[in-house]
Amino acid sequence: MVPRKWLWTAFPAASLTGLGTVNAFELNVEDQASIRNAARTVAYNMMSQYHGNESGQIPGKLPGTWWEGGAMFMTLIQYWHWTGDTSYNEVTTQGMLWQKGKDDFFPSNDSTYLGNDDQVFWGLAAITAAELNFPEQDDQPSWLSLAQGVFNTQVPRWDMTCCNGGLRWQIYPYQAGYTTKNAISNGGLFQLAARLGRYTKNETYIQWAEKIWDWSSTTPLLKLSDWTIADTTSMATECKDHGDIQWTYNYGTYLSGAAYMYNLTNGAAKWKTAIDGYLATTMRTFFPQKLGGQVMSEISCEPSMSCDRNQDCFKGFLASWLTFMTTLVPHTAGDIIPKIQRSAVAAARQCSGGEIGTQCGRRWHQAQWDGTASLESDMSALSVISSAMVNFKHNPHPLSHDTGGTSKSNPKAGTGDDPIPQRVRRITAGGRAGASILTLLFVCGWTSVIAWMVHG
Repeated sequence: MVPRKWLWTAFPAASLTGLGTVNAFELNVEDQASIRNAARTVAYNMMSQYHGNESGQIPGKLPGTWWEGGAMFMTLIQYWHWTGDTSYNEVTTQGMLWQKGKDDFFPSNDSTYLGNDDQVFWGLAAITAAELNFPEQDDQPSWLSLAQGVFNTQVPRWDMTCCNGGLRWQIYPYQAGYTTKNAISNGGLFQLAARLGRYTKNETYIQWAEKIWDWSSTTPLLKLSDWTIADTTSMATECKDHGDIQWTYNYGTYLSGAAYMYNLTNGAAKWKTAIDGYLATTMRTFFPQKLGGQVMSEISCEPSMSCDRNQDCFKGFLASWLTFMTTLVPHTAGDIIPKIQRSAVAAARQCSGGEIGTQCGRRWHQAQWDGTASLESDMSALSVISSAMVNFKHNPHPLSHDTGGTSKSNPKAGTGDDPIPQRVRRITAGGRAGASILTLLFVCGWTSVIAWMVHG
């Protein structure tokens, strides 16, 4: 693939000078220059497929998907943090602010088909920017306030009509998945609440993080008995059934939130036990022994080479969230960092295909390029390769207001003049919890029919 000419002024900073000499087969995780060069190559390849900053295009938007734009910018913010390369800071800021909606990352152009999980990834990108002191614009909302805006628009969707709580996967009844409650939507909001709680010390966020975790553990989404995470559960069964496909990002999002809660609570036993349990499952499941036990694999689709574009992103999230976890929960570093490093070496080796010879495939464990190439595979590779810088970074941990974070809080973001506590009371009011049986049957049953009709 020959990259199209970029029309935005920031692009020349990321010139191809020297990139042709980078040997993606020989990443040395003990050499900062080697990591930076490999990461720079992959970042360039990924961004050559992004055209939102070009004349006539939509900033922050990727073709056929909206949520991946937030994930991509989160990856670029982390890339900047680990490597110091500012080449994509301006395009990241442009895309993030263009898609901010009413300071809640729920833009009207896309909102009719978005799910809770779609929106929360933009919130996670914003809180990442706040925690890493990513540059802000004085005339625009702060990164922290944008993350708060996502929280403020998601907690009123906490659904008490079935399963005694939880976020639905989708927001509107006409969407297939409206009667499903899933791990990434609930785990994403849990992670966001935990990170907001640690950053601001606001008890509302902390209490919501506890609430979401505790509710999840009453369903198969978070089985504390065997430390597994189901992908989905359905409202038709009062959240007793479970879709058990195992995905890296489900484990990553709950583990990440637990790490922030552990750090916030000075190592409370609840969070240490959960981290140790779920980390063991993560290592056993996604670093499979039959592939050597050291390199991450998306086990539910890689063996058959059936991963879709969304699933090709997932490993990168787990890689970055595990890496940051080592800075928040130091006792995990010995287990995590060697596997991140080996996965980074393997991913770089896999970035050896296509016309330019540096496009990334999906099977990191495979010694030769696997024949696939996509922006999403580049995104995952960039995450894990950048994360290999963790041992070289001074003060790599996420910041808070107490430790140098400068992003300003706006607890009312996304709500107009309606503060968070009032909205929390509104969603937990006795009148809602006591909704009539007729309404319960209507929502749980009738919407199932609608979802079936849409799905069909």
